[in-house]
Amino acid sequence: MTNSTARNETQLAAAIAEADIRVLLMVLVHMTGDLNWLEPPYTPKRDVRLIPDPQAGLSDEVQDRIKAAAFKILRGETQPAIHDPGNDLMLKMMCVTLGEQVAPEYAPLIREEMAMVERAATWSRRPPTAQLQSQHALIVGAGVCGIALGVALGRLGIPYTIVEKTGELGGTWSVNRYPGCGVDTPNHSYSYSFGTRNRWSRYFSQREELLAYLKRVAAEHGVDAHIRLNTRLTSSRWDEAAQRWVSILETADGSEEFSSSVLVSAIGQLNDPSTPDFKGAADFKGTTIHSARWSKDIAIDGKRVAVIGTGATAMQLVPAIVDRTASVTVYQRSPQWSRPVVGYSDRISDSSQWLLEHVPFYAEWYRFNMFWRYGDGLLPMLRKDPDWPHPERAVNRANDRHRREMTEFIHAELAERPDLIAKCVPSYPPYGKRILLDNGWFRTLTKPNIELVDTGIDHFTQDGIVTTDGTSRPADVIVISTGFKVSEMAARLNITGRGGKTLAQAWADDNPTAYLGLTVPDFPNLFCMLGPNSGPAHGGSVIFQAECQSRYITACLVEMMERGISAIDVRPEVHDQYIETVDREHEQLIWTHPGMTTYYRNRQGRVFSAMPWRFVDYWAMTHDPDLSQYRQTEGSNS
Repeated sequence: MTNSTARNETQLAAAIAEADIRVLLMVLVHMTGDLNWLEPPYTPKRDVRLIPDPQAGLSDEVQDRIKAAAFKILRGETQPAIHDPGNDLMLKMMCVTLGEQVAPEYAPLIREEMAMVERAATWSRRPPTAQLQSQHALIVGAGVCGIALGVALGRLGIPYTIVEKTGELGGTWSVNRYPGCGVDTPNHSYSYSFGTRNRWSRYFSQREELLAYLKRVAAEHGVDAHIRLNTRLTSSRWDEAAQRWVSILETADGSEEFSSSVLVSAIGQLNDPSTPDFKGAADFKGTTIHSARWSKDIAIDGKRVAVIGTGATAMQLVPAIVDRTASVTVYQRSPQWSRPVVGYSDRISDSSQWLLEHVPFYAEWYRFNMFWRYGDGLLPMLRKDPDWPHPERAVNRANDRHRREMTEFIHAELAERPDLIAKCVPSYPPYGKRILLDNGWFRTLTKPNIELVDTGIDHFTQDGIVTTDGTSRPADVIVISTGFKVSEMAARLNITGRGGKTLAQAWADDNPTAYLGLTVPDFPNLFCMLGPNSGPAHGGSVIFQAECQSRYITACLVEMMERGISAIDVRPEVHDQYIETVDREHEQLIWTHPGMTTYYRNRQGRVFSAMPWRFVDYWAMTHDPDLSQYRQTEGSNS
């Protein structure tokens, strides 16, 4: 045995000692083809925690047996006995690793997520180069969605240009720079299913690492060469005669006209900050900034900082800055439920990194475990039970159990500050607003230099904020953390479709709608990524949604080009029926509960942002488009 071999085997043994047993079992099935690993005594116990116990509830003896077998098979050059298990075996493996029953429809989805089968749309007959070059997609926004679609179009050889109004790609992860900014979905789920695996330093990474990841993906797939930075779309109109979109792009050098056969809004939902009109705001002599406009020039060290809002941003920002300030005053409109996650801030160990990088199928099955725990498992707990006797506090029995657990957590965190408990325990059902993860928020509120104010703001003064009870509190810096203008979405892009109809008119009264969250009648060849009712609200990842929608858009374009169709727009009756179905579904779900306000709903109370479907349902809906649902215009748009 050479020194190198001995060193590798020592590393392998150390890594296996830390491995997640449920994941290691699936590796053994792939590598050996022995299905006995899916039977007792090896079957893991069910663990519903967001980061489960890696020992999987098995005895030391059984764990040692599994680890020894893994070491034996992985120390050699053995090739996998099973690469793609097929639907039946995949379903069995999923059930075993989770310790619970999984619906059969998840098997083909997960095989695709693990890249065992192809997700991308493909040509049945590739068009001539000249025909491909006559097509062009203009994508607005170089964030998660724009990058995903760019990769998909590039694989097909369809020309595209991405315009980005800022000086950097990355979307949310470029614009939001406030201290503590990070993802609240685990990275191994919040990442693309394609491309080189990323070496995440933590299970929940900070924005700098996420931004670096997006830049690497864009470079790896050549997307960055198609991005025009500091370029803003100021308007776009559909030219019926030419069957193309005519867009006006504005740069520092002036405006130009840009023609494309396809127009895609990849700006998502959370991109335009919402700043309430506070009385006296112009009188304040200190620094006022929205959290989405944070810059390195904001001086907070030793300052009195006021933070308005207690949503996801504030829960990340306040713990990150409180120890640097003289004081922090947090102004809360309504309290938020927050789930505790053991290991939220933990770094990934070297041994775990080695497993993810070197052991076949380990990263794929680890990703699946994260996908499942942050996915559809929560949705049944958000469905209203008409026979549940306490609808004011929960929508069903399981939802009420979560309420008790999170209430107990708040009480435990604030045990030394009972005065804060009444301010921090919400009255509405858990998950009625965006799901938040605790990263020390409640403990932060107990620090001596922080105050939580639940009285409404009346006005700003020269040196602070006055609440409706007449109390004045000084501030040097006011951070407005009140979210985004969600309902406008792509309507703010000044898009005009057939007959001079604007998207703003189609989405009037604060009510955006789109078939599958993607397409709108009278707007041919326009796709809105992460559009109405496609935002993940019960868990999951916007990257998954972006991949589903990229598949749908490119599959539409492939079929159109192969069949000689120059334009499609969804039939009004198809769109309307879909929206009726969405609304009926939402009537059964928590986001229509009357006991709260949420940005998922518009002024009329309609849920326009959140998706009511399971992720597996939306994946199926968007996998293979049916162009009979669209009005079609035949002919060349070259």
